[in-house]
Amino acid sequence: MSGHGTPIPMTSHRAEPLTGRAKVPGDKSISHRSLILGAMAVGETKISGLLEGDDVLDTAKAMQAFGAEVVNHGGGNWSVFGVGVGGFAEPDHVIDCGNSGTGVRLIMGCMATSPITVTFTGDASLNGRPMARVTDPLALFGAKTVGRKGGRLPMTIVGAAEPTPVRYVVPVPSAQVKSAVLLAGLNAPGKTVVVEKEATRDHSERMLAGFGAEITVEDSDEGRVITLTGQPELKPQVIAVPRDPSSAAFPVCAALITPGSDVLVPGIGLNPTRAGLFYTLQDMGADLTFENPREEGGEPVADLRAKYSPNMKGIAVPPERAASMIDEYPVLSVVASFASGKTMMAGVKELRVKESDRIDAMARGLRANGVTVAEGEDWWSVDGLGPDGVPGGGTCESFLDHRIAMSFMVMGMAAQNPVTVDDGNPITTSFPIFEPLMTGLGAKLSKG
Repeated sequence: MSGHGTPIPMTSHRAEPLTGRAKVPGDKSISHRSLILGAMAVGETKISGLLEGDDVLDTAKAMQAFGAEVVNHGGGNWSVFGVGVGGFAEPDHVIDCGNSGTGVRLIMGCMATSPITVTFTGDASLNGRPMARVTDPLALFGAKTVGRKGGRLPMTIVGAAEPTPVRYVVPVPSAQVKSAVLLAGLNAPGKTVVVEKEATRDHSERMLAGFGAEITVEDSDEGRVITLTGQPELKPQVIAVPRDPSSAAFPVCAALITPGSDVLVPGIGLNPTRAGLFYTLQDMGADLTFENPREEGGEPVADLRAKYSPNMKGIAVPPERAASMIDEYPVLSVVASFASGKTMMAGVKELRVKESDRIDAMARGLRANGVTVAEGEDWWSVDGLGPDGVPGGGTCESFLDHRIAMSFMVMGMAAQNPVTVDDGNPITTSFPIFEPLMTGLGAKLSKG
């Protein structure tokens, strides 16, 4: 499972110009949801471009455990033969979600309104993450939960035999919580309502509508109000998964800070609830352009061209942009190290409860490589050292977090001295081709 095994250190050395096309994997968020909604539809859902990282593969295994037939045709092409809303069978074994917070929380939601009992676990990182933010609203439907102290995995959920629809105001911006409640609402009679005070990524709403669910989204004084009518018959779909903007962040950011670089990242999903990093980089002065804008599978898509940008300036990132780039702050902090001036990132307390405490993890690693960082509970700042100004030479802990590991690999490509992470294994959870893709562009990575 993801994050398991003997730690294997990985080192990134100063690179020559990065050039070429970076065909990053399929979007992780959309891949998870394609498998789950395919399992809840009646008939065959065909998926192309599925991300075949450990996180998504764990979700595929979970859908098989619930009784859906999941077929891997190779090359990112998959079929899911669904059992319908309310048709899940009780698994005969523990569901291991590896390192995936998205996977476990969405799967909890989709089973919580079926009369089955399911035990969930994960790797050391996932088992340390709080689940109450999901299990609390699921309890309103009638689900019962028993877990470790602090609402942590391993955890057993007894699904509601007679679920009731709920109206839930999401207390913190979280697409995972919103999606879990909506998925639970599919098998509850009547209308389930979710209210977001701050908009988060909307892949679930788009995909639910695509599968034929009756769902409406309205803006009100209270926030973004999503209303779902329960117990539909979902219709199977043909889904082309766009390439993941969160994965694209790494070759894009590496090109911006590595002298002489010019990298094209084709076919990237630019859903407005996911593209905050790219607009932030442009605000900093990055030479980053969107080419060939188009729509694929209901999602806006474009090719990204990133060129070396030695004149980037530190900025105050708008806090309201946080939800649209929450996973990209680690690699943004690396770019900020090579900019001139201070970059301030506020409204980011959600980073404290990701695969690791990402503010703490990045602050430790940046300091180990000669960068000045200040931090608070809900903010952090990086004092940029300008182009070619980062000393490097440090060894950083990945904390079983794929984005921490990849962010420091990006730093090493432009730092004066090599940068090492204590364990590169977690990278496979979301970006299994990271090493060959980056070395194909000109990066110099080594293991052991």
